[in-house]
Amino acid sequence: MQATREARIGTVERRTGETTVTVRLVLDGTGRAEIATGLGFLDHMLTALARHARFDLELTCEGDLEVDDHHTVEDCALALGSALDSALGERRGIRRFGFAFAPLDEALARVVVDLSGRPSPHVALGLRRERIGEVACENLAHFFHSFAVAGRMALHVDLERGENDHHRVEAAFKALALALRTAVSSDGSEDVPSTKGVL
Repeated sequence: MQATREARIGTVERRTGETTVTVRLVLDGTGRAEIATGLGFLDHMLTALARHARFDLELTCEGDLEVDDHHTVEDCALALGSALDSALGERRGIRRFGFAFAPLDEALARVVVDLSGRPSPHVALGLRRERIGEVACENLAHFFHSFAVAGRMALHVDLERGENDHHRVEAAFKALALALRTAVSSDGSEDVPSTKGVL
């Protein structure tokens, strides 16, 4: 009889003078998402992330959107990264590394992730528009940076090609989802996947 793996769930509540974010992340989920950030495009991207990573994700944010979208995007990324870090625990028995290409029509994105415990984001989206929906394009790159820092991972996001910025960003989020799906999956052991013995 096989032992039941302990549920990998991360819950975070982040309160600042600018935002209130709550996150519940289930790594071994079905792709179910309930997202409400006040920013339609961000909701769309986070829903795609959960669906293709096969995470169950509940995320709500009340932010100072009367100022702009920056604090909401940043704090959602920080809270989600913290929830991922919490759900991974000691990071035993995970594959640790993941990479994926994801196309969306003419756009093609590549993401490589290492759940190393050492934050190191490198993001090259090459976006041309100032905004997509209500989200500034500079804040979409900042999302990946903040997520990597809070999630304690090396994260490389590169857009190989594409003309439509919506497609380019969505391909990047889907590639991130697929890379994470691999990296958090079981390698069949209970070992920490590092020569250091700790991540």
